[in-house]
Amino acid sequence: MLAVPAGASGRSGSATDLGSYDWTELTPDGGWAGRAGLQAAQLGRDLFVMGGRGAFDPFGGTPLYDDVWRSSDGGRSWTPVAAAAWPARGYFQAVTKAGSIFVLGGQNFDTVPNPIYPSGCSALPPGVPCFPFLPASEFFDDVWRSDDGTTWTPVTGDAPWEGRAGLSAVVHRGRIFIFGGSQGDDISTGGQGRRFFNDVWSSADGATWRLETAAAGWSPRAGAAAVVKDGWIYLLGGEVGFTCGGVPGCVPPYFNDVWRSRDGVRWEQVTPAAGWSPRPGHQCAVVINTIVCFGGYGEPANPSDVWASRDGATWTPVGDAPWDAVSPDDVKYDFDVLSVAGLSGGGRPAILTFGGDRERFELPPPVNATRVDADVWRFAPP
Repeated sequence: MLAVPAGASGRSGSATDLGSYDWTELTPDGGWAGRAGLQAAQLGRDLFVMGGRGAFDPFGGTPLYDDVWRSSDGGRSWTPVAAAAWPARGYFQAVTKAGSIFVLGGQNFDTVPNPIYPSGCSALPPGVPCFPFLPASEFFDDVWRSDDGTTWTPVTGDAPWEGRAGLSAVVHRGRIFIFGGSQGDDISTGGQGRRFFNDVWSSADGATWRLETAAAGWSPRAGAAAVVKDGWIYLLGGEVGFTCGGVPGCVPPYFNDVWRSRDGVRWEQVTPAAGWSPRPGHQCAVVINTIVCFGGYGEPANPSDVWASRDGATWTPVGDAPWDAVSPDDVKYDFDVLSVAGLSGGGRPAILTFGGDRERFELPPPVNATRVDADVWRFAPP
């Protein structure tokens, strides 16, 4: 039975149960620009943060990053390593295998002139909305490798899986698995729509890929969380659209189902509806033999909960809101996490979170520009 506290106070327990865990901000600003859709990785005692995008700019100026930052003190301080050789991107994946970091897929945020406004916005009367650019992202199917986070080598520029963003990736049984994701820009951001995937591919070296299944049992999606536990790959939640766009009565196109597979070929549904609400942009991590899920985007507000499960079927709410959030506005999505041990907190198993997004579709760009984060938090015994 999972030991969890009954409420936000009165914690007890040891590092072997989540009742002793709480949230500590290691740094409010890692020095790297605030970003969403980033990735974090660990090599030995060093942590790395890389890639991602800045605040979304509907006028075509969304910042995109290809830098790599390193921390050697458990995430408290950060040093720029170098600009990576791979093209700047967000919503990609990075996994660590056999002492190397592999970067896979993702997208840029290229734009094209909007033909509706051939003369730009200057000819329009004041106060008339104008979007002079349309999204035209490139979706990557390349793979890059580094043994130190500094020097990057292209493994393949054209993997057999289609270029995609919002994909999931894990290392399992000595192979890299990638699955799900989408291609195309969402209608809510001015795009022509997206195509979603539920294929599964694996590779021992990032260069040669094997199609495990062209259509897994779970429905196509992007933005799902994925973990490996007890010999199973777990897929949790995700989305087939960013937002309802304020349409009354609309149910957001999000998932809270859980699926698992031992080989990436055969998938079984663990539960059609976990205890937590449907969501994308969340993260899950395994600590003390428990899957812990939190964060994510929600409508009308981001979900301020943390959930834990031993098996992916039975879920229990855990203690305080993530990041000690006092309101849904403090809850992030499109952040990244690592499960670590021995780096800080007396060597106890911990979950670290990196950056993330608190932008909302209903907020104006100047406000959203302040809601993309560069902080690092630890969820661990105090």
